[in-house]
Amino acid sequence: MTFRQFAVNNVLRNKRLYAAYFLSSLFTVMVFFTFAIFAFHPLFFEGDIRWQVLYGMAVAGGIIYVFSFFFVLYSMSSFLQSRKKEFGLLMMQGMSTRQIRLMVFMENMLIGFFATLTGILLGLVFAKTVLLLAENVLVIEETLNFYFPLWAIVVTFVSFIALFLLISLFVSFILRTRKLVDLIKSDKQSKGEPKASVTLAVIAVVLLAAGYATALYVQGQGVIIAMLPVIIVVVIGTYLLFTQLSVYVIRRLKGSKGIFWRKTNMVLFSDLSFRMKDNARTFFMVAIISTVAFSAIGTLYGFQSYLTKNLKEMNPYTFMYSPYEVEDNQIQEHTETVEEILNNHDIQTETASAELDYFEVENSGPSEVLIAKESEYNRFAELLDEEKVDAAEGEAIVVADSSRVLIGASKKERLLDVPIELTNGELVQPDQFISSVVMPEMYSYYIVDDETFEALPEPVETKTRLIWQPTEGSEEAIIEAGGILQSQFPPGLFSAIDYSIYTINKTFGPVLFIGLFIGIVFFVSAGSFLYFRLYSDLDQDKRKFKSIAKMGLTDKELKKVINRQTALLFFAPIVVALIHGAVALTALSNFFDYNLVSESAMVLGSFAGIQIIYFLVVRYLYTKQIRRAVL
Repeated sequence: MTFRQFAVNNVLRNKRLYAAYFLSSLFTVMVFFTFAIFAFHPLFFEGDIRWQVLYGMAVAGGIIYVFSFFFVLYSMSSFLQSRKKEFGLLMMQGMSTRQIRLMVFMENMLIGFFATLTGILLGLVFAKTVLLLAENVLVIEETLNFYFPLWAIVVTFVSFIALFLLISLFVSFILRTRKLVDLIKSDKQSKGEPKASVTLAVIAVVLLAAGYATALYVQGQGVIIAMLPVIIVVVIGTYLLFTQLSVYVIRRLKGSKGIFWRKTNMVLFSDLSFRMKDNARTFFMVAIISTVAFSAIGTLYGFQSYLTKNLKEMNPYTFMYSPYEVEDNQIQEHTETVEEILNNHDIQTETASAELDYFEVENSGPSEVLIAKESEYNRFAELLDEEKVDAAEGEAIVVADSSRVLIGASKKERLLDVPIELTNGELVQPDQFISSVVMPEMYSYYIVDDETFEALPEPVETKTRLIWQPTEGSEEAIIEAGGILQSQFPPGLFSAIDYSIYTINKTFGPVLFIGLFIGIVFFVSAGSFLYFRLYSDLDQDKRKFKSIAKMGLTDKELKKVINRQTALLFFAPIVVALIHGAVALTALSNFFDYNLVSESAMVLGSFAGIQIIYFLVVRYLYTKQIRRAVL
């Protein structure tokens, strides 16, 4: 048998040992190839969306490729750590350090080659599904038809063969075999009882508490100012949480006889205490990577929701015409054009027109303020099925200044302290406040009863608003008609809110799509790190549980200990990441002054659900391996 055959057989006969490394490498290749299929699609080499999509895909591909390098390098490092005893046995048989390095190089290239091929093949299988997903997320009108991605295959294959070659050379160069006796006894050497500093444990609590409190307290622009210091403080606190605080808590629990001596807790805490030293850095890395994934996707999704939902809330009228310095005959022509286009698209509407009168009001900020009469406001409220108002004679209602509410100002606006002066010199004092978008006006304004309105002086300015609110018509027709109408009028003259939201989604779609995939890559990679940590100790766990079973550990107790041990490994860093992500998304809500609870819950809940499914699968396979060794 040649040396090359020995390396190949070594991989084929140790499938379980090599499986995790192979699958993680395969996944990174498949994700990169999926991006390549998307980026090289013929559709994106035509039209206006070509450059923005290609630029975004190039950036995303670069991020995934760089991250893949470090991820595969970490996977290889963890993989080699579990093979110390094997290297020691090979050295006993006469293999030199140079030959071990050559063997590692050949094995890594073999795994990399087949991981690349398999990743490309799986990418081809799921290519159409990904293109359909992209077609909906990106909000593009054209169909992303399936095609044979020759360039994507070439780029992916060359890129990852180069990546595995570089990693193989790097690992082979830095590989140190150490002393033979250390290699042979690597799985039997005591790691020593991990020690924790009480001072550092307290500092961990203080740093995390300070970071959370600051992130939740700051508002508006203060979020941007506090972001970098909070990130630094929380990262340091997270590292100390896993390396110091967790070890300290475990030692305290072991010191409590009521807890430590209860049922199978002795087995759980004794093993956990020794393994925490190795797992602490992995926990920290997984927590930070997962937090980045949660925060990135949550921010992108939340920002899109903020733009679209907020725009719709503040502009409830589907079509609005606002003639400014337009002649009366032109207004008639424009109105007929709107009616014609709406009819051509089979859109039935309720129409309304308003003459908005602006008056000189002293000490009101802007000198010209809209004052609407009650009947006019209620006519528009009925159009939107909103609550009508009842203004008492000689009193005024202040409507929220929506533009100030957006940036975090108090809803108790300035106009509540500014009375309206009538022609007879009497003052009308505002006594109510409501938050409403019924009238097509973005600033704060007054509502007065009709008799009081007649007693006002001549308005400084009168603005006309024409509104069409659809009662029948498809969403596609409304969007298409809105695009045609906005293109036919000068900017600011006509607004079609549904088309504006469609344009935002179309522009923001590539960013959300790219961010979603990068976040998934980070999250799955974090799960792979935990998988490596669990399976690197599998042989040691088999011997441990086999010995304990001989002392009377039942099958039910065995499953209970394994469930707790596995759950702690998988969920300790993820729970920390979920808390970090929730605080980060709350800070984002404070920055926009917009409630992102539903968006945050959806993002964090989705990732938590994925992690639970991943845990159940890994726990089943892990438990099956342990029970097979014990029984």
